Amino acid sequence: MDLKNFDYFLPPELIAQKPVKPRDHSRLMILNRKKHSITHDFFHNLENYLPKNSVLVANDSRVFPARLFGIKPTGGKIEILLLKELRKNIWQAMIGGKITTGTEISFKKNLKGVILYKKNESGTIKFHTKNNFPEILYELGQAPVPPYIKRLSNLKEYQTVYARKTGSAAAPTAGFHFTRKLMKDMERKGFEFEFITLHVGLGTFQPVSQEKIEKHKMHSEQAKISPETAKNLNLAKKQNKKIIAVGTTSARTLESFTKNGKLFPGEKETNIFIYPGYEFKFIDGLITNFHVPKSTLLMLVSAFAGQSLIQKAYRQAIKKNYRFYSFGDAMLII
Repeated sequence: MDLKNFDYFLPPELIAQKPVKPRDHSRLMILNRKKHSITHDFFHNLENYLPKNSVLVANDSRVFPARLFGIKPTGGKIEILLLKELRKNIWQAMIGGKITTGTEISFKKNLKGVILYKKNESGTIKFHTKNNFPEILYELGQAPVPPYIKRLSNLKEYQTVYARKTGSAAAPTAGFHFTRKLMKDMERKGFEFEFITLHVGLGTFQPVSQEKIEKHKMHSEQAKISPETAKNLNLAKKQNKKIIAVGTTSARTLESFTKNGKLFPGEKETNIFIYPGYEFKFIDGLITNFHVPKSTLLMLVSAFAGQSLIQKAYRQAIKKNYRFYSFGDAMLII
């Protein structure tokens, strides 16, 4: 399948720079796969478009300030994007620019880092400090927001209200639209929420460069589903309740842990790549944002809704001035 099939032109002014306040007042586009129809509303009316027996599954991963800026021995600046702690103070990272193994990087607060490994932009760095590294990281680090977001007020702005398990280098942004009030209101009306974890990592930042998308290789990301959550969701399936994934990360996690229609608990690295032709095993619906052209996220939603419906939806979204990307408006696919 050709990469060009997932390209489109987006006027730059439609890229959202900050979330709507309150967050549940973002717009909502509803795609009905059976009817091939499109409806427009606002996110706080989400319950009106969900099956009454829906269970929403959200990613509770929390973003940490993973972006650090240091100084090389030459005096040049270098950017480090932390992805995963491999051992104490040793991190898998994206390391910008030209730098060799063994080079020491200087940061503020007397923090030092030594490059243990580097190939292209992927690498490993070991930090040295007399102080507590996590505390220093929260002092010096910045939220690794995408390049299309020009300014971020604070890290809280780039978190979901239910984020609790620290480990993501980027936010699971479909969850941005939920407020605590909306979730409580929905629970009172019989909707259920379950939480899984996928720590968003290197794969999110990796563009698809292969002209034939089947050749693209996703980087692995750590995912976890608890025994209790797996039990609850399997029971929900038996009771014919509809499983609604909140975001592509939740969808990928659920699909990764499903075999023969049953969800299994556990913790593992997943590199599942979902694109048109994939047969979904567990989810019945998907809440998502409007995604970057040629991205694996756009390919996943195209697999779930069908390419023609997604293309139609994106044309309408642009025509109706929807807000795009991380802080943009929402889409419900049912």
